[in-house]
Amino acid sequence: MKLLLTSGGITNASIRDALVHLLGKPIADASALCIPTAEYGHPMCTPASAWRFVAGQSAAPMCDLAWKSLGLLELTALPSIGQERWAPWVRAADVLLVDGGDATYLCHWMRQSGLVDILPSLRETVWVGVSAGSMVMTPRIGEDFVSWKASAAGDKTLGLVDFSIFPHLGHEFMPENTMAYAQEWAKGIGGPAYAIDDQTAIKVVGGVAEVVSEGRWKFFAP
Repeated sequence: MKLLLTSGGITNASIRDALVHLLGKPIADASALCIPTAEYGHPMCTPASAWRFVAGQSAAPMCDLAWKSLGLLELTALPSIGQERWAPWVRAADVLLVDGGDATYLCHWMRQSGLVDILPSLRETVWVGVSAGSMVMTPRIGEDFVSWKASAAGDKTLGLVDFSIFPHLGHEFMPENTMAYAQEWAKGIGGPAYAIDDQTAIKVVGGVAEVVSEGRWKFFAP
């Protein structure tokens, strides 16, 4: 699987170019599934914000990129219908668009649904995450980012990449997300980490990470 881990979606030309490169085709020729599940685990998210993501009306440009086709994949529904029904939908998609919210809640439902089990077989599929949709791929997110207190795993997530992500660096509506705060967060992570703003993404292919940015970011060595 190829990853494009963003803080705020496809927010500039550089990130869009990275997406097209990963797809290997124009966006207009690619089929997408959007996954809003993480929204339901975060207290600041609502049914309205989940709808805005799916409808392409959120602040994170994702579903509004004029895809060839766009479908909805709700992970909480998958265990009740069986993998033989939903797995072909996932395998047929060129890209999975994964919204933000709570990364530990998303991680839980990726495991419960069985989606995580088929990810290794999706070699050409592109995973595009926004915020928690990106953080879920990391080993840990830090306790400060855990809103879903039912998480038995604490702040641990999937660990499909070897670095952690501090999103929304310097965001105007998140004044606490300063570089100084990110540095303190990184000290507690205990591994490599990136702080990225909404104009930055991390592209991962074959385990190799590359920062794509028209904004501000910082790498924290362990």
